[in-house]
Amino acid sequence: MHTVSGGEVAGILVAVFWAILVSFLAVALARLAQTLKATTKLVADVTDQAVPLLAEASTAVRSAQTQIERVDAIASDVQEVTSNASALSTTVASTFGGPLVKVAAFGYGVRRAISGRKDDVPAKAPRRTVIVGRAVSRGRGKKD
Repeated sequence: MHTVSGGEVAGILVAVFWAILVSFLAVALARLAQTLKATTKLVADVTDQAVPLLAEASTAVRSAQTQIERVDAIASDVQEVTSNASALSTTVASTFGGPLVKVAAFGYGVRRAISGRKDDVPAKAPRRTVIVGRAVSRGRGKKD
């Protein structure tokens, strides 16, 4: 029989330990490879979905910019119409305002003149002022 020395036993133990360590490292590397493969697939899927989304977002932004330009053009047209309407209103007021005031003043004067010549119009009653619940004539101190 062959006897095994202490150095050989230690060598066998180191070899077994080394084999176990290499096995664990191999399993860990295999799992790391699977994780990297899954991560690569996930990144590829995200990229495949993100590119069309970015294209759609770019199209939406361009469309929004076009609409904003249209709204800006409409707002400037409305502002121009408003200023034109204001100018027209000022022109009409200055053109017809003075003569209309003169015609109204003339009509008022004619009515005053005609109403002053009527003899059958009764005299106006004196105005009364209400003070703390009682009526007082304005010409209170005057004698008729």
